[in-house]
Amino acid sequence: MPALNIDEPGLARLVDAFYARIRADAELGPIFNDAISDWPEHLEKLTAFWSSIMLTSGRYKGQPVPAHMKHRERITPALFERWLALWADTTNELMAPDDAAALQAKATRIAESLKLAMFFRLDARPAPKPSPRPARPTATATDHA
Repeated sequence: MPALNIDEPGLARLVDAFYARIRADAELGPIFNDAISDWPEHLEKLTAFWSSIMLTSGRYKGQPVPAHMKHRERITPALFERWLALWADTTNELMAPDDAAALQAKATRIAESLKLAMFFRLDARPAPKPSPRPARPTATATDHA
């Protein structure tokens, strides 16, 4: 089978193939299958996401961090590694080597950003305000005498 291109049809086929693997995966499948009620709609959203990332199409209008935070109690940092491994396998099988590498690099950065947002956020309290400095005395004519 010839390699898929990084274009709308190629990304749609890649997303479909990848999420078929995710749904069948022993670790990730139950989480995704419980979270997604309409797979065709979700796959279209994910294709729009990858189109926006790789083609700068602007088609994706979602918010990935809040979407993932809804499932934070079931997601662990280690599951991101599992997701990335399946993504690497799928892209390596379906894409030309340079395209697979580009997709994997983007996915790694996205996964790191999501992990940071989900698990390593600093406390949301505002930073303490600095103490006010005493006013500097202003020079007067008598100061030089």
